[in-house]
Amino acid sequence: MNKHFTGCFLLLLILGGSIQAQTTFSPAEVSTFGPVVVQAPVILDSVNLSDKPYSDELLLSTAINFPAPERFTGRAEPDTTGYFRLLRPVKGNAFQLVSFHLSGNCYGKGRITVTSPNPLELWIDNVKRATKHAADDSLHLAGSVDAVLNGFINNSRVVVKMLTSSDDHNDAMVKIDVKPEEADSLLVYRFNQQAKRRIDIKDILEGKRVSSSSISPSGRLVLLSFRETLPGGENRNHTEIYDTRQQRIIFSEPLSRPQLKWMPRSDLLFFVGDSEEGRTLYTLDPLTMETKIMAEQLPKENFHIAPDEQSLFYSSKETLTLSNPGGLKRLIGIDDRQSSYRDRYYLYRYFFDTGLTQQLTFGKKSASLNDLSDDMQFLLFSVSDEDLSQRPFRTSTLYRLNLGTMETDTLWKDQRYAYSAQFSPDGQQLLIHGAPEAFNGIGLNTKEGQIANSYDTQSFIMHLENRKVTPVTKRFDPTINAQEWNRLDNNIYYRVEEGDKVQVYRYSPRKGSFEKLPLREEVIRSFDIATNAHWATYTGVSSSNSARSYLFNLKTLESILISDPYAERLNQLQLGEVKEWRFTSSFGEQIDGRYYLPPHFNPKKKYPLIVYYYGGTSPTSRIFESTYPLHVYAAQDYVVYTLQPSGTTGYGQEFSARHVNAWGVRTAEEIIEGVRAFVAAHPFVDSTKIGNIGASYGGFMTQYLITRTDLFTASVSHAGISNITSYWGEGYWGYSYSAGASAGSYPWNNPQLYVQQSPLFHADKINTPLLLLHGTADTNVPIGESIQMYTALKLLHKPVEFIQVEGENHAIYDYQKRVAWNHAIYAWFAKWLKGDARWWESMYPDK
Repeated sequence: MNKHFTGCFLLLLILGGSIQAQTTFSPAEVSTFGPVVVQAPVILDSVNLSDKPYSDELLLSTAINFPAPERFTGRAEPDTTGYFRLLRPVKGNAFQLVSFHLSGNCYGKGRITVTSPNPLELWIDNVKRATKHAADDSLHLAGSVDAVLNGFINNSRVVVKMLTSSDDHNDAMVKIDVKPEEADSLLVYRFNQQAKRRIDIKDILEGKRVSSSSISPSGRLVLLSFRETLPGGENRNHTEIYDTRQQRIIFSEPLSRPQLKWMPRSDLLFFVGDSEEGRTLYTLDPLTMETKIMAEQLPKENFHIAPDEQSLFYSSKETLTLSNPGGLKRLIGIDDRQSSYRDRYYLYRYFFDTGLTQQLTFGKKSASLNDLSDDMQFLLFSVSDEDLSQRPFRTSTLYRLNLGTMETDTLWKDQRYAYSAQFSPDGQQLLIHGAPEAFNGIGLNTKEGQIANSYDTQSFIMHLENRKVTPVTKRFDPTINAQEWNRLDNNIYYRVEEGDKVQVYRYSPRKGSFEKLPLREEVIRSFDIATNAHWATYTGVSSSNSARSYLFNLKTLESILISDPYAERLNQLQLGEVKEWRFTSSFGEQIDGRYYLPPHFNPKKKYPLIVYYYGGTSPTSRIFESTYPLHVYAAQDYVVYTLQPSGTTGYGQEFSARHVNAWGVRTAEEIIEGVRAFVAAHPFVDSTKIGNIGASYGGFMTQYLITRTDLFTASVSHAGISNITSYWGEGYWGYSYSAGASAGSYPWNNPQLYVQQSPLFHADKINTPLLLLHGTADTNVPIGESIQMYTALKLLHKPVEFIQVEGENHAIYDYQKRVAWNHAIYAWFAKWLKGDARWWESMYPDK
C-alpha cells in the first residue's frame, strides 16, 4: 500500500473511527452576527422597470458589508442533527450571519453544501457563490445550495447570510457540510474562527510596500516612496512626506512624480514634467505646497543637481550607426548582441541663471559622472574601455575635471578592477569602490594560490596629493555594497553584505575602526544621510516581515519607525518560525544556514524537506519577499533549509575566493553534508522525502548535485546552466561572468573544468526526478541550457519535465505567469514529496 495513503488512512481513523464517516467534514462551532434588521422599500408601483413585483427574493439580495471577523461575537454549536439554530426576529425581517474559516491540508477538490429552510446566500472570500431563494415550511423539507472548492483552500472566510422572519414557524436553522471529491482523498478540511491564514504566493506579489526613503538636507523631512500591487497584477505608485517635527505625514499623493528627489542643500524637492517642447524642472516646497519652475525646454534626460544648486548635470546618449545590407548585422564586438552596446554617453552642464548648456565631454567614448566636489571646483568622471586581452575584459580611467578651466587630471588609467569614486568632504581624498584585485592587488586578503572573487567588492581611499591608495576593508569580512563619506562627522558609512544579512557600518578614518549600527532590520535596502544634520533614514526588510522605513539618529543611534504599510496584511498571516542552524563541514569550516518551520509545527510529526541555495557567489539573503519565498514553501507543510556554502560573499575574501574555478567543487559537497547533518539533527524531517531547488547558478547547482548523489527525491532547476561551455559562449554575460567564476580558464586551456563540472556530461548519473523551468527570452542563461539537459534525460529515459515560460527573461515578472510558474513548482514537490500528484495533473494532465 502507498505509504502516503496509509498515513492519511490512519489519520482519518484517529479523527473519526472510519474512512466513510470522515469523508464529510462539519464545523463544531460557528461565529454569528445579528439579527440585522432589514426592511422592504416603499412600494410606489406594483412592479419595477423589469416588470417584476417586489418579493422576498429581492429582500434577500439587500447589500450588506460583512463586519470584520472579530465583530462576530456570537457562538453557536450544532444540535444532534448537525443543525445550528439561530433565533428568528421578534418582529419583521432580519439577516442572521454565520461565519467560519475553512482550510484544506493539501491541494484538492471538494464541495461545500449549506442546507436550511431559510432563504440564504453563500459567500466565500467576499464572493457570492450560491443563493437559495425558497423558504421551506419544515426542516425535513429544507433545501440546500453548494459550491465547488478547488485547489488550495487557505483559511477562506465563509459567510452564510440567512433571511429570517418573525412569521417563520421555526427558528433559523442551517447545516454546513464539506466533502472532498474522492472518497479516499488525502484532503482533510479544518474549520476555525481565526482570521489568520497561511501565506501564499499572492501575498508575496500583492500588497502595499515602502520601496525607499530619503531625508531632506536639514533632516526634518523624509520622502517615502511606495509601490502597491493589486490582485491581478496592476501596479500603483504612491508618495508621502513625513515631518519629523510634527511626527506625522504632511503630504500624500497616489502617484510618483518623475525624478522626485531632494535638492542638495535646501528642503525642497525637485521633479520633472514633459511636453512637446522638452522637459521642465520644478521645485516643490512640502511645507507650503508651493511649486516653482527652475528651468524649461531641457532635454529629456535624468538630472543631477549641483551641490550649490546653481546648475545641473546630465548625460545624453548618441548611438553609433553603421551601414549594413538589409536584414544583416555585422557584430563589432562580443557584446554587440546587446541593444546598448553601440550607445555612447556624453556629459553636459546646464546653468540656471543664463540658460547655457555646456558640453563637458566629446569623442567616441562614453563618460560616466562619478561625483562633484562640495565647492563645485571639480567633477569626477570615468571612461571604460573594452580590453579582451585579459579579464575582466574592461578597464577604467578616472579623470578629475576642473570646472573653471576645463582642464583634466588623470587620477588612474586603465585600472581593471576599480569601479567608481567619490570625493571626501574636504576634496583632498577619494573614496573608491572596487574588487580586491584593484590597484595591483593592494586589497587582496586570500590564501596563496587563490584567485580573488571579483564580486566580493571592497573600499579604498586615495590621497590626491600623492595618489597613494589605502585598502580600507582588506581585513573587513563583509562585502561593500554602497558607501558614503559624511561631511558632518567625517565618518564613512558602509552598507554591507554580512553573511545572509545586509547591515550598515561606519568607519572612522581618524581612528581606523569600524562600528556596526544597531538597525532594526536584517536586510537594509537603503540608507540616506541628511546633508546638514545628524539624522538619517533607512528602509529594510527581514526574514519574517516586509519593508519598513525608519528615522535614525546618528548621535544616539536610536531608530524611530515611520512607515510599515504591509503590517495590516502581515497581521492576517500565520508564519512559521525561522531558526539559525550551522554545521561544521568535513573541510573544518563552519557553514551558516537557517531553516523555516511550518505554521502549527508539530515536532512529533515527520515533514518533507526542501533545500534552497544559490552558490553563485551571493548569499541567500534574509528577505521576506524573494523570487523563491521560503515562508510560502513552509506554509505548505515543508521544513525549508537554506545554507551559505563556500564561495559566498560576505564572509571574507578567502571564503568567497573558493567560488573561482570551482563550479560545484567543495560547494556541492558542503550542501550534501549540510543536508545530511540537518536531517540527522532534526528528527521531525523525513529523510526519504527531500527536495532541492535553485535558480541561475543555483539551477546549475541543482543539476550538478543530482549527478553526485541520490539524496534528493525531487529537484527543480530554474534557468540553470547545464553546459558551462555553451553558457560561456552564448549567454549575454557568460564570458564576463566567467571572468570571475572561471578566472583564466577557457574551453581550450581547461577542458577538464568545462566538461567535468558540467551536469550535461554526467546526465546518465541522474536518477532524481527533475523539473526544468526557463523563460524563452532569457538572455543571461539562454534557454538552450535547459533544452540540452531535457533532451539528454529524455533520451536516457529519466524522469524529467520541462516548462517554458513564454516571453519571460531570466526572472519571471508577469503576474499571472509568476503565479502559474510558482504553482508548477509547488505541484511538482507535492507529487514527489507528498505522494499527491493531483495538483500537477490538474495543471498538466496526460493526454
